[in-house]
Amino acid sequence: GLFPQARLLFDAVGGMDLDTRDPALRAEVLGKLRADDYLSVRDRRTQTLLREAGIAAQLLPDPVVLVRELFGARIERHAAQGEVAELRRAFPCGYLAVQFSADFGDDATLTAIAAQLDRVAQARGLGIAFFRAGAAPWHDDLDCYRRTAARMRAPTRIRATLDLWDICALIAASSGFLGSSLHGRIVAMAYALPHLNLQRRGPGKPEAYAATWESAGLPLGVLPTEIAEGLDVALGANGHSMHELAHALAARYREGFAVLCDRLRA
Repeated sequence: GLFPQARLLFDAVGGMDLDTRDPALRAEVLGKLRADDYLSVRDRRTQTLLREAGIAAQLLPDPVVLVRELFGARIERHAAQGEVAELRRAFPCGYLAVQFSADFGDDATLTAIAAQLDRVAQARGLGIAFFRAGAAPWHDDLDCYRRTAARMRAPTRIRATLDLWDICALIAASSGFLGSSLHGRIVAMAYALPHLNLQRRGPGKPEAYAATWESAGLPLGVLPTEIAEGLDVALGANGHSMHELAHALAARYREGFAVLCDRLRA
């Protein structure tokens, strides 16, 4: 409304839970989307919800699929120094990058997570590296990681960094990712690493994204009591297939982004 001559472009946006939102909010979102000059969404569930509301949207992976291609050298520099370099020295046989939000922070859930991670660490010879994907309210809480580590026998480290490139490097240098973060999963996918999302209740954003783009046969998400079983599957995934998927998603995003650029030049 402030800029009536501007073009409104939505690039690979998510709205998989739009149907559960307050009616006034949902109406506002749909109204703005109907005014778009370009619209792509990142998962089929969002695309279906918008189609049911009479809004057509292209399907496009999240732009983070390009993180390795665009910023690989920068991420490698961060992996060679600071907290990530210390992790690599502490766990010469590898480590699992683990992240989860504060709503997993009740005692029963943390006890379950600790027991499951101990099973994985013992079976695979891996260390456990806890990190935050973000620190906004109800995002990630270091105290939850401390309480989990205190319940564990396996060697653990807790990394406090919130530097974007350190976080990417921590995932990229790992043996695999487990977490509630959608973009943690996407970074791991870009690096063709084993990955698994942790869900509190039913499927959420990461599972909607994975159901759209993930290779067949891999778990989309697990409850805290299912971590060891899910990671057995994820860590056993075919590496060649993961590399092919990473390249295919990057190419798919570039193809869609070219259309957006054409709209900007028009």
